[in-house]
Amino acid sequence: MRWNLRMVAAERGIWHASDLRRALSEAGLVISSGKMSNLWSGTPITVRLADLDVLCGVLGCSPSDLMIPEEPIAVVPEVLPPSPAGTIRPSSGRRGRSTPPA
Repeated sequence: MRWNLRMVAAERGIWHASDLRRALSEAGLVISSGKMSNLWSGTPITVRLADLDVLCGVLGCSPSDLMIPEEPIAVVPEVLPPSPAGTIRPSSGRRGRSTPPA
């Protein structure tokens, strides 16, 4: 996802994070300056749905205006060679060592 807050805000005449923060505060959403800076200048790791709702209300937009899908990065699964018959391969999720029966 690409976070598009600054572009959406600019299209509505909001050029500074402080102006958006003030408008959000007037709508009942008080955001710290650190969180506002993260929303404004970066891609937030998380956004609460209630906060997203207020953002969209203040900006007159929808969540799809703020979050633009991008091409997914292909994830190639790790392919292990087949294990010889009768042996046990430890999985990455188990603790300790696994040994074949004697």
